[in-house]
Amino acid sequence: MKEIMMRGAGDVVILDAPMPELKEGESLLKVLYGGICGTDLSSFRGTMKFIKYPTVPGHEFSAEIVKVGKNDQGLKEGMIVTANPYFNCGECYSCKKGLVNCCSKNQTMGVQRSQGAFSQYITLSTERIYDGKGLSAKTLALVEPFCISYHGIKRASLKGGEKVLVVGAGTIGVLAAVAALGKGAEVTICDISKEKVEYAKKFGIQHVIHNTNPEAFAEEVKRITNGNGYDVVVEAVGLPSTFQNCIDAAAFGGTMIQVGVGKQNVDLNFTTIQQKELAIFGSRNAVRADFVEAIDMLLDGTLSIDDVITNMYSFDEAPKAFQDFSDNAGSMLKVMIDFN
Repeated sequence: MKEIMMRGAGDVVILDAPMPELKEGESLLKVLYGGICGTDLSSFRGTMKFIKYPTVPGHEFSAEIVKVGKNDQGLKEGMIVTANPYFNCGECYSCKKGLVNCCSKNQTMGVQRSQGAFSQYITLSTERIYDGKGLSAKTLALVEPFCISYHGIKRASLKGGEKVLVVGAGTIGVLAAVAALGKGAEVTICDISKEKVEYAKKFGIQHVIHNTNPEAFAEEVKRITNGNGYDVVVEAVGLPSTFQNCIDAAAFGGTMIQVGVGKQNVDLNFTTIQQKELAIFGSRNAVRADFVEAIDMLLDGTLSIDDVITNMYSFDEAPKAFQDFSDNAGSMLKVMIDFN
């Protein structure tokens, strides 16, 4: 078979590789589609803290089951599936409390775990595999990033009709907005890129804010919420400025969900948190329930996430896909590789 190998920063090649060895409790999967995420992009750029080269990147994917052993999940050969790519240790404090997504020794495929999904065939623990229930292979390759967003939205305990602001119109931000729409919220999405907020309208998001400067942002928040602020704000960028945007835009008694990952420190008047009595939640990875619920939500047909795919590349074009994404990240959402 062949696999996509990241040998170092900016160095992606396609290599011949032996077929993976199937162990007890595992299934053999033929990968169909794989999405390049922000983490993969950071690895390509050499800015990902947890990466160890060389690595086979990728953890967003769909696949066909080639071989599967006995299981109580109803999985059979020929099924089109997706999977949970976050490996937890089972021994740390978080794992013992059942918070496996918060494992202190988390190993995500293609990041801390050097064998990612971007091979023509992979093996994976059968218990990690989820029946796609008839969703298309393209859609199933989007389920993992959708679950990242959906897990965050679930943390907010949204009620129908509440006003939600998502700061950041990248893939995770757009999918968080879609998840909030699925909960019956009135949603606004915000970004410094006019192109991205305009594109977000395709998903049925009710309001957009082109964040050109703090004053314009504050004025739009005031206009859309009648001066009350948002019931729920979602930070999906990972910058000090967007963190501050969320604090400022939240209503008194509001909730903030931190999904974006950043490296910089935030300098803010923390008393605002006390004054507004804000509830601030971090959101990390996703759990089995998120995958199952997300697949069922998409099966319902009222939500569509396929338009988040803005660029499709063939398997042989994988090195070009990484380079193009790195060069044009401001105008691309989900970059997908077709393994067929």
